[in-house]
Amino acid sequence: MGLKRKELDIKLIALDMDGTLLNGQHEVSEKNRRAIKEAEKKGLAVVLSTGRSLKTARDYVLSLELSSYLVTVNGGEIWGPNGELIDINPVETNHIQWMYDLSRKHKTGYWATSSEDVWRNKMPEDLSSQKWLKFGFYIEEDDIRESILKELRNKGLFEISNSSLKNIEVNALGINKAKGLQKVCSLLGISMENVMAVGDSLNDIAMITEAGLGIAMGNAQETVKEAADDITGTNDESGVAQAIQKWVLS
Repeated sequence: MGLKRKELDIKLIALDMDGTLLNGQHEVSEKNRRAIKEAEKKGLAVVLSTGRSLKTARDYVLSLELSSYLVTVNGGEIWGPNGELIDINPVETNHIQWMYDLSRKHKTGYWATSSEDVWRNKMPEDLSSQKWLKFGFYIEEDDIRESILKELRNKGLFEISNSSLKNIEVNALGINKAKGLQKVCSLLGISMENVMAVGDSLNDIAMITEAGLGIAMGNAQETVKEAADDITGTNDESGVAQAIQKWVLS
């Protein structure tokens, strides 16, 4: 954690949403809102980089009046400043079928994100009717979670992460938030060295380690804190605003 402000040239702030930008009530605090506005006034791009789909992230983007890119579904989709789809990285339907069968075998909760919808504990009759982006397992029991993780890893076909200690999130191999941000950086003519990335879960580790400055939330999983350059306040303490204040505005 020996980074100095003068060594950094931050041009883009990448923010995870749940557990990071959003507090426990799934709201953006006034402090976070103000800090984002101040950063934009200084000419920085602010990009939400989230496991959520466009459908469940859009209202926040609109309320924050963000005019930059948007990375959704852990890099499964990248959206442009005018709401146009720039990139899509689907998961093969037969892989979704296999994970769906795995969740039924272990009797776990699950959700699946397609380009059109989020399916929770139910699936369409015809899986090939959707373009799939991510599959998620929700598992209370540690031993079952470990067993499923082992089966997923043994396949060698997936990008495996989580957005909480109780779940597993699965994207196509090589697809993650860092990959999405690399694409955004190339479109903006900057590099990952110019990025400050803030997050709390395993689906944030790639962007936190590849960014010029990686920040873990005070409420982040321990693995994320270990990977980060700095640790800020929790999501209920407007930790995002604290990080922006410390590294960008002061």
